[in-house]
Amino acid sequence: MELTGELYRIAVEELNEAFAEIRAGRFAGAKEAKRAVRDLADLSKALLEERRNVERLRRQIAGELTTGLSGGGALDLGAARDEIGRRLARLRAAAGD
Repeated sequence: MELTGELYRIAVEELNEAFAEIRAGRFAGAKEAKRAVRDLADLSKALLEERRNVERLRRQIAGELTTGLSGGGALDLGAARDEIGRRLARLRAAAGD
């Protein structure tokens, strides 16, 4: 994400420089301006796609965490309580209490 932001900043700087050239009557910069606009559009698309990928991965990980708890996507407190009880019983037995 940081790299994309830096590339975006560079493309904006190039676009601003090209516009300054055009305003000064030097139209050779028009080609550069067109390229800079295209680069900005490409970077914007890449940034949006990367955000979608990150969000999809975040949802997938969150789904795996919740479905792994009870199989149904919600925390099963009864099962958790039972498991804690079993573990405490094993600790007590191992300690000789």
